[in-house]
Amino acid sequence: MVTFDSTRIIGAYSAASAQSILVWKFAVVLSVRPKVAELSFNVFSRPLHPELYQVHAARCIERENYQAKIEITDCGHVITWRNEHAVICEVAAGAHQPMPTARRRLCKPLKGSRTEEIKDQYGVNYRTHFQLESVKPDLFWMMQKQFNQGPTEGLLYRFDSSGRISLGAISYINVETRLRSTLVQAIHTFPDDYAIVKVETLFSMPAKLKDYNANS
Repeated sequence: MVTFDSTRIIGAYSAASAQSILVWKFAVVLSVRPKVAELSFNVFSRPLHPELYQVHAARCIERENYQAKIEITDCGHVITWRNEHAVICEVAAGAHQPMPTARRRLCKPLKGSRTEEIKDQYGVNYRTHFQLESVKPDLFWMMQKQFNQGPTEGLLYRFDSSGRISLGAISYINVETRLRSTLVQAIHTFPDDYAIVKVETLFSMPAKLKDYNANS
């Protein structure tokens, strides 16, 4: 089971990540979070067309055995992980985003706490734990301030205020890479609802794909 430690994600960054080839992109656009009740959690075995969502910040990772693109969007994030055999795309989407149904492996309301696991025919394993947590206002603002204090090694984006509350939402994504695995930890805040979405996902592949195919 994937476990989520919110104290680990704030400021955490693995030294192994420095071995990756990193590309950072940021979009300068006005942006406001949708209502947290409108969110759904989706997984596809295909990439999504970029016109389906608005990207505010992005990071690309290239390792010897796989590539990954991490994107912060209005509703949360899109993670597209791929190797020579498989593509896995994780999406936190809103009600206003029309999601395709072709090759969709998972579609769940983003509420409560849930763990899911998917394995493909080549042994690529996908495990995720996501949860929606409603917190007291003082705790919520304490977390917001933590993200606003100084630089961070992860991918961070600050959204515009909705107008009802002076501070806007924050998305923070930390990525740790290994030779055959990628761990992604994300936090998305929703100030209008005093809610926090936490996601921890592990993408992993067997040591030798040909050995897995021979034994499967």
